[in-house]
Amino acid sequence: MSTVDVTTWYLEQTSPADAGAPVPAPEGVHVQRAEIESPELSRFLYTAVGQDVTWTDRLSWDYARWAKELEGTQTWVAYERGTPAGYAELAPREDGSVEIVHFGLLPAFRGRCIGAHLLSYATARAWDLAGPEGRVWLHTCSKDGPHARANYTRRGFRVYRTEVEREETVATPGPWPGALAR
Repeated sequence: MSTVDVTTWYLEQTSPADAGAPVPAPEGVHVQRAEIESPELSRFLYTAVGQDVTWTDRLSWDYARWAKELEGTQTWVAYERGTPAGYAELAPREDGSVEIVHFGLLPAFRGRCIGAHLLSYATARAWDLAGPEGRVWLHTCSKDGPHARANYTRRGFRVYRTEVEREETVATPGPWPGALAR
């Protein structure tokens, strides 16, 4: 099996002011909290967003593991004219911080400022949970989309730690043939 070096960047905001001004929603886009924890919805969003950017760590989870991981987590979904376009998972941590555990857009919705709006909105909700003395953080890696890190830094996140690890290359199911040809 082959291996690859994967760089992971940990980014944070230490004050609500770090987030800057809210990014307005593109026309026809709104963000709504999924108020019922749903492993089915979360798995759909995870696989739909991660299909072409090597998200594999959750693919083998069974229903019980999904349910356990979602306990206490908020899932915020961006919709464009009623269609799911992307999501953010917010998880309060024991140290008072809030982690944006997963964030991303389905491939067909990238490049249209939906991600900027969703990240701005999700970060504001994370600060609502963390409070003004808290911290909001996330991580991204070299396997994520090519614009992910830039979106985070434009929204006021700063790198506070970088790690490089050698990982085995994992085959992903990827999108079905022709799915990314739009």
